[in-house]
Amino acid sequence: MLTELSIKNFAIIDKLSISWKEGLTIITGETGAGKSIIIDALGLLVGGRGSSEFVRHGEKRAELEGLFIIENPEHPVYKKALDLGFDIDEDNMVVLHRAISASGKSVCRINGKLTTLAILKEIGQTLLDIHSQYETQSLLHQDKHINLLDQFVEAENPGFMDNFHSLYNQWKELKTAYKNFSQNEKELAQRLDLLQFQLNEIQEANLQPNEDKDLISERNNLRNFEVIFQNLTESYNALRGEQRAMDWLSHASNYLEIAGEYQEDIKTIHQKYIDHYYMLEELSFNIRDYLDQLEFDQERLDIVEARLDEINQLKRKYGNSVDEIMEFSAKVEEEMETITNQDQHLSNLAEQLEEIADDLLIEAEDIHKKRLKAASQLEKAVQDELKDLYLDKAVFNVNIHLQESLDGLEYRGKNVHLNELGMDRVEFFISTNPGEPPKELRKIASGGEMSRIMLALKNIFAKHQRITSVIFDEVDTGVSGRVAQSMAEKIYNISNGSQVICISHLPQVASMADTHLKIEKILENNRTYTTVSELAFEDRIEEIGKMMTGAELTETSKIHARELIERNMSSSHS
Repeated sequence: MLTELSIKNFAIIDKLSISWKEGLTIITGETGAGKSIIIDALGLLVGGRGSSEFVRHGEKRAELEGLFIIENPEHPVYKKALDLGFDIDEDNMVVLHRAISASGKSVCRINGKLTTLAILKEIGQTLLDIHSQYETQSLLHQDKHINLLDQFVEAENPGFMDNFHSLYNQWKELKTAYKNFSQNEKELAQRLDLLQFQLNEIQEANLQPNEDKDLISERNNLRNFEVIFQNLTESYNALRGEQRAMDWLSHASNYLEIAGEYQEDIKTIHQKYIDHYYMLEELSFNIRDYLDQLEFDQERLDIVEARLDEINQLKRKYGNSVDEIMEFSAKVEEEMETITNQDQHLSNLAEQLEEIADDLLIEAEDIHKKRLKAASQLEKAVQDELKDLYLDKAVFNVNIHLQESLDGLEYRGKNVHLNELGMDRVEFFISTNPGEPPKELRKIASGGEMSRIMLALKNIFAKHQRITSVIFDEVDTGVSGRVAQSMAEKIYNISNGSQVICISHLPQVASMADTHLKIEKILENNRTYTTVSELAFEDRIEEIGKMMTGAELTETSKIHARELIERNMSSSHS
């Protein structure tokens, strides 16, 4: 669950830290006080789209940090973190951090480790589920319906799309390859001419593995001949000759030999000394032989320089080293072979495409059947939820039909279009009035009905998604009376399995809170600030009383507020 949220220099919030508790937390306050700003902050913390507009005026950057404690080792965040290379310590803590600069750039961290916004979003989606009025409106878009149905399928069939996705990606790659090799003959001929030119240029150079490295080493030796010769000569002269190092070392050997005739330990030392003396003598001879072989060859240096120039010309075109150039040459030959044998290659690709398409259709058919089965279960579950929300006459249908296309794959006498979600088109239909046939949601449902449908779906999916925290941002808009009470009970029901944070203007919802936070806006020194305070029982009565009247607090509204809170406390804990 979310336990701490820290906000700094975000919109009208200068600095704010909120501790969150289990169960249902209700946030209330006047319009414009900053309630939705807190939800915006949570949305950005889990990877939402940000901009410089969120940075408080006059500040360099906004900072958001959230602490989540995930005690269930089976929670999806553990596998996701492992897949993405993040560690969750033994305290079961996940810390998300995001900073947004005044220029609009974001810096993201997970448990102190820098990461990308995309990865922050992947982790965040396993921790928070933010539901807003915008998401309710997204139900009107048919393309969202298949994702909702698939969440329901996933509950009983984990990973049911994995095989299909793997095959679909292979199929797309083969289709692209087939298309590329089906280009017109003129383009292929031009490509073949270019490849032939490149291959000839590389082959004429007759490159050898690591040749550039060997030549650079040889060039360095030739360029530095004088320094090498002079210092080797000085080294040899220091060792050999009268009154030189080897002469003095020989004298030392004689003295040790004489001393060793009188003491065995010194004789042992002398023997070791002799061994090292002979080694030095051998090294001096090696230096002499090396000097005898040294010869400066200006002509060879010119040849090496010219060869390196030739290789560098090739490097500018084909690679950073001789080995890379040779690898490029091998790839050119392979592509030339493919183009030269285009007909055979196309035939092979077509055969592979047909084989994968057959397997792909088998997987798509299996997905189609799973969706059909889940659709009937989802229909019943939604209608049961809608009855509790006083849409007991509503008929909810999940319509699934195949997407047809003239250039699609043949399936049971039809040509079907495949995409990353299979071959199905899914759309939710509803009838809220008896005798009327179900129609598309966008043509039938009102704002209040849409809120109830989305809440019904959330209540169903909350049992399967294992999201630690669910956020509701004014999802109760457009409802009142007994419907509001029913929605309050549904929201509280979700909080039995997940932490729920809910912004609401309805007293029925606010009265269900385990924790009630009040957001207020204050003005100090011509700057606006937002504060958050947890309300005690008597303060809750006053706040909900004001929500009932919409104006001044009255004794009657306080009495009704107290009754509402106590009744809901009694029913929710019974």
